[in-house]
Amino acid sequence: MSVYIIARFKIHDRSEYDKYSAGFSAVFQKFDGRMLSVDEDPTVLAGDWDDTRSVIIEFPSKESALAWMTSDDYQAIAKHRNAGSTANSILVKGLDV
Repeated sequence: MSVYIIARFKIHDRSEYDKYSAGFSAVFQKFDGRMLSVDEDPTVLAGDWDDTRSVIIEFPSKESALAWMTSDDYQAIAKHRNAGSTANSILVKGLDV
């Protein structure tokens, strides 16, 4: 069953966050994920939205998503994401259709 990571970032140090972005593709392509959306100018439909970036990623399973997030390669670049932004993220299950 597919799973989705939905993440919101409030970027406060763009140069540090850009170091994360620069290494992201090389790490991400080693896993079975698929980028569905990266948006810095979403249309707010309800509530308040003061985050800088939103991201939606699809993985074929919870295990593959967690393997990516906990990999040594990802953790090496995630330190730049953490230094340059505040993140909120969730992992949700896809529907069996």
